[in-house]
Amino acid sequence: MRFVGLLMLVVSSAVAGEYAVLSGGARLRIDRHEVGGATVRLYTGIGNGFIEMAANTVDRFEPDLESVQPASPTVQPALAPAPMTAPALKPEDLADAAADKYGLPRSLVRSVMAAESGFNPKAVSPKGAIGLMQLMPGSAQMLGADPNDPVQNVDAGARYLRDLLVKYNGMLWHALAAYNAGPGAVSKYNGVPPYRETVNYVSRIDREYKKSN
Repeated sequence: MRFVGLLMLVVSSAVAGEYAVLSGGARLRIDRHEVGGATVRLYTGIGNGFIEMAANTVDRFEPDLESVQPASPTVQPALAPAPMTAPALKPEDLADAAADKYGLPRSLVRSVMAAESGFNPKAVSPKGAIGLMQLMPGSAQMLGADPNDPVQNVDAGARYLRDLLVKYNGMLWHALAAYNAGPGAVSKYNGVPPYRETVNYVSRIDREYKKSN
């Protein structure tokens, strides 16, 4: 048969191919088909070959799902590498940096840190002192530091120790006692207050400091 005098040609194509299911049950594998009036043209994919037949002899067309090519995976843009962050400094390094900044002996700041927190940045005392240099929240606020940030904690603690040494004209025991018990206690007793904790604290730091020099 040939298409003659077609008024309209309806084209339906399947990229992956399809099956023409005939009214008798047979299934023909084709590339595509064109329907025009009472006839249908089935393209077989061999050259430009096709088969024409009455449209009513074809029951339906089914896609050839087995030949469907998977969609090309969407190419995701390469993610920018995560910015590298500097490794966290060790407590001892923080102590040394703060000591250098405020003109204090490194061994002194390390000794205070050891006595205060045992170099544990997450240390919290029963009284609420926080971090490596065991700053009370009120003191940290006064010093403009976040006590939970190890860098700010150590910097503020070393600055406070420097200020106490200036206040007491370089008398180490007075400064350490004030760091531990507060300047009010030092003023009350005109020196190291007779608190067992404070006396042990001052003695321990003085001993460790002298040992390292």
